[in-house]
Amino acid sequence: MKNKKRWLALGLVGIMTLGCFAGCGSKSDGKSADGKGDSSKGSVYYLNFKPEQDEQWQQLAKDYTKETGVDVTVVTAASGNYETTLMSEMGKSGAPTLFQVNGPVGLANWKDYCYDLSDSEICKQLSSEDFALKNDAGEVSGVAYVLETYGIIYNKKILNDYCTMDNAVISSPDEINSFDKLKAVADDIQARKDEINSQFGYDLQGAFTSAGMDGSSDWRFKTHLANLPIYFEYQDEGINTTDAIKGTYLDNYRDMWDLYINNSTCDPKDLAAKTGDDARNEFLNKKAVFYQNGTWEYTQLIDGGLTDDDMTMLPIYFGVGDEANQGLCTGTENYWCVNKDADEADIQATLDFMDWCVTSDEGTKCMADDMGFNIPFKKAQESQNLFIKEDKQMTEDGKTPVAWNFSTMPSEEWKNGVGSALTAYAADQTDANWDAVVSAFVDGWASEYKLANE
Repeated sequence: MKNKKRWLALGLVGIMTLGCFAGCGSKSDGKSADGKGDSSKGSVYYLNFKPEQDEQWQQLAKDYTKETGVDVTVVTAASGNYETTLMSEMGKSGAPTLFQVNGPVGLANWKDYCYDLSDSEICKQLSSEDFALKNDAGEVSGVAYVLETYGIIYNKKILNDYCTMDNAVISSPDEINSFDKLKAVADDIQARKDEINSQFGYDLQGAFTSAGMDGSSDWRFKTHLANLPIYFEYQDEGINTTDAIKGTYLDNYRDMWDLYINNSTCDPKDLAAKTGDDARNEFLNKKAVFYQNGTWEYTQLIDGGLTDDDMTMLPIYFGVGDEANQGLCTGTENYWCVNKDADEADIQATLDFMDWCVTSDEGTKCMADDMGFNIPFKKAQESQNLFIKEDKQMTEDGKTPVAWNFSTMPSEEWKNGVGSALTAYAADQTDANWDAVVSAFVDGWASEYKLANE
């Protein structure tokens, strides 16, 4: 495996920090948590990447075990700790039989563990070959299991009320179709939040929810927002990966980050400790109008009391190109892989479980309705997720989706370097501190790419 020393070091960190992990529910003895699985049929241990869908995966695993007698254990890694957790768990007996990589870069680190799915039923069920992740030998090492979309979610009622105010910069939310227009609206809402509260009875604290840089939230900005300057540079260069990013659109990245942190519910100096839960609760409690997040957040917003009539999603306008015809950010970094070193019976049990999830009525209903997933398989049920529907409508209207390019980011260390620099800049917004963000982005990319590929 490339860069073996780095991964061994990461594994040691994972073992030290996650020593209690196995005792908290990982599969180490071939039995489910309730002990009702039939070990003679093999077993499944799924290391889940998505904390927001943990409850649904736990229930689906129980339902499958009840129906088939096959033990399925689901362990969910903490947000931002998947690679560390995977390194730790793969070093144990009873390692995950089903795990995830984020695309080509992730596959480079785990390709030696991946079972060839080329002839599997799960691969045959894909709605397009584009969703098969192949290694250098042309074998299918992973299959995408969910397509996702993100943008700027906003509260329709608050924004509509704002539009009725004297001297509002827009008369309808439909007028927001560029970065300049979004900035004008956010700046005005931030400046007039007390007036808005007095007139309409809200407890608005900012135009945007807190851009928290705690590990449960920072991925929204060091990965998802960072995708935008990469995407537009790739478009200019006609490429889909690079060993050296130029940083052509990092001024736009700064403008967007400034917009978020200076029109927020909190002082930018406090962002280091703000969490994903903080941001969600601020949005649910109408303390902010705008909230960068994605389709995966839909179920939690609905469970929190919002309805489809309360919210919608805008593209992340970046001040680049034909903004009026820009769509939402749509793609995947979620590829299922099967551990080829697992017992043969466990491999077959895992393949059968995967196939059931994406072909059975119960599995596809759970993934569409309960998880809010848009899954790229032939028997997928149409999701009722509002944001998925809006992405589909924008695409049908001729708007161009922004591709997901995070899978080309050279390493998790690169993301962390960008995140740390963003946090420092938020606390002290000097040109020198932004230069550190640029260095983490550009110089960090080149050095991390070299480390990963030497």
